[in-house]
Amino acid sequence: MKRFLISSCCAAVTLALSLSSGFAAEPAKPATKSAVSAPAKTGPAKVVDAVKAKKQELVDINSASDAQLKAIPGLGDATAAKIISNRPYANKAQLVSRKVLPEPVYEKVKDRIIAKQPKKDNTAAKPEPKKK
Repeated sequence: MKRFLISSCCAAVTLALSLSSGFAAEPAKPATKSAVSAPAKTGPAKVVDAVKAKKQELVDINSASDAQLKAIPGLGDATAAKIISNRPYANKAQLVSRKVLPEPVYEKVKDRIIAKQPKKDNTAAKPEPKKK
């Protein structure tokens, strides 16, 4: 009986210690003033900001400087020079079709580049109205 009592007490103490160790975790840090005063962006506003940031990162292969092209991971001096010498591009996929970039390199950089087209001057294309 004494043995049972001792083992039961030991089991109870062990259980109590294991349960209390879970509650002895690091206390939560108080929120800073800046975190409380500035609400986090969620929903559509966050998506719009992400899209704007993505568009800002895109490098136009039709107008980018040598330095801007070399700043893209995967493009070096020779590749940047080759991109510039083969301008203009109707679309970024022409980097592969014109054999400017191999397919694996294109796959690495395609999300960082764009091939913008110059805006056409509509005034020159319009015929002049006939005078009566």
